[in-house]
Amino acid sequence: MSKVIALAGVVIKELYRRKDFYVLFVLTALITLGAGSVNFFHDDKIVRYVKDICLLLIWISSIVIAIVTTARQIPAEREARTIFPLLAKPVSRAQVICGKFLGCWLATGVALVVFYFFFAVIAGSREQVWPIAVYLEAAWMQWCLLAIVIAMVLLGSIYFAAPSSTSTITLIVVLGILLVGGHLNAISLQQPEPVQSILSVLYFAIPHLEWYDLRDFVVYNQPVIPLGPMVKATLYATVWTAIFLLLAWFGFRRKSLNT
Repeated sequence: MSKVIALAGVVIKELYRRKDFYVLFVLTALITLGAGSVNFFHDDKIVRYVKDICLLLIWISSIVIAIVTTARQIPAEREARTIFPLLAKPVSRAQVICGKFLGCWLATGVALVVFYFFFAVIAGSREQVWPIAVYLEAAWMQWCLLAIVIAMVLLGSIYFAAPSSTSTITLIVVLGILLVGGHLNAISLQQPEPVQSILSVLYFAIPHLEWYDLRDFVVYNQPVIPLGPMVKATLYATVWTAIFLLLAWFGFRRKSLNT
């Protein structure tokens, strides 16, 4: 476990040495502050628009950070040939996969804390309401989603040739699931066979990332979600994360590092 934590620490340091996080945070802050400074049509409910914009930017930024950071982990080690002394320490390939995952997940968690703290300050200053419990639930659900995404990207980075292709393909898959995944079952009912069966199978075969989107609860100041559904969603994310990590480990174990 100490080796996994050490690898994770390297990943975290690497992320915060790069400018990705800072650029995305500054962009989020500027757009949110700009939107908040404009009183559209003198609407007293403008804070909802500001919250919606800020949360959308937080989602986009966190997903981009997670995908881009994770996609370059193993390919960068192979390109720099640092993977060989790393595995000679000795560190097993399973520990490399777990360390890279843990580092990327913790790094995105720190980024989420910064993003949501900024969001809470902006939203609270506008409407004088501080639903901290709802914010914590939304951040936790988003972090669970990022665990699935990071594990998915690690799996892709084993098989795709370059970090750019891994990032692009994974981003398309994640956006597709978020936008369409929840509607596949309903769409399948309107299709002829065998398309109906294919869409139905696909609906049950994909991780439903859209379940972790609690932005409407935050924007409209909904009450907190009961503990039961939160635990079930967390277990669901844990299972899918474990599946992707196991597949990544299996592929990494069989892959030649010289190619």
